[in-house]
Amino acid sequence: MTSSWDKHENYPEKHRISALGWLRVLGRGVILGSIVFGCLGILLLVRVIEKPIHGLHRPWTPFITQFVCRSAFWVLGMKFSARGDLMTQRGAVVANHSSWLDIFALNARKRIYFVSKAEVAKWPGIGWLAKATGTVFIKRDPKEARRQKEVFEARLLAGHKLLFFPEGTSTDAVRVLPFKPTLFAAFFAPELRDALYVQPVTVMYHAPAGEDARFYGWWGDMEFGEHLLQTLSQSPQGRVELIYHTPVAVRDFASRKALAAYCEGVVRGGHLLTPDGNQSGPGPIDP
Repeated sequence: MTSSWDKHENYPEKHRISALGWLRVLGRGVILGSIVFGCLGILLLVRVIEKPIHGLHRPWTPFITQFVCRSAFWVLGMKFSARGDLMTQRGAVVANHSSWLDIFALNARKRIYFVSKAEVAKWPGIGWLAKATGTVFIKRDPKEARRQKEVFEARLLAGHKLLFFPEGTSTDAVRVLPFKPTLFAAFFAPELRDALYVQPVTVMYHAPAGEDARFYGWWGDMEFGEHLLQTLSQSPQGRVELIYHTPVAVRDFASRKALAAYCEGVVRGGHLLTPDGNQSGPGPIDP
């Protein structure tokens, strides 16, 4: 019997970080940390003024988040590209999930608000950033389902673009897992269904030359700190590419399961597209 793809014995081989690599870790880490936490301080100060005036609406602070996320790829020396039009309709964005880098990539192009598991709020550093940038935290508890649905509805009606990772977990960056329909239920509330759209987004990581195709994937029991060090030390870097697909109206789907299945298919198909939009090569590995 073979072990599951997400078990630790199947992780990519880790490289020993060289002396030059540690210099990159130090240099990039200091610059990136200064940008992230310096701008976090600015964001919190601006939010003190923004919140009493605009409430749930955040007309100013998302620009700070977007600046930080765009800067992150410049600091890492990692190429970032995106294609497709951003949705202008009210609604949500759904994407495949491969790495903590997804947060930077998806925020770099579009001003969005993530939906994340409640545990993330308690993580040092990341949790603080998530709270400050308006992340919606959810608990995997059926007793919380109604309250969380109400939170989603309030945020969506306020015009927030919520971003979901329907796979429910991160992967190795070479596969797309089945999309779980649970979180799509909020879109079908009577007061939302006819007004909302959903935009599927394909996130693709291209590993550095000569490295394992799963280099940027972060999943299973991988330690965040170790993965961060490997990413900071890497040279040359690879690249991340986003494909924004055509938004679809929620009212055109009979159920949350139908909408989830459609979005999964579109995101999977994005892995087959060449830069000119044609189909090419093998797609993501099936789970």
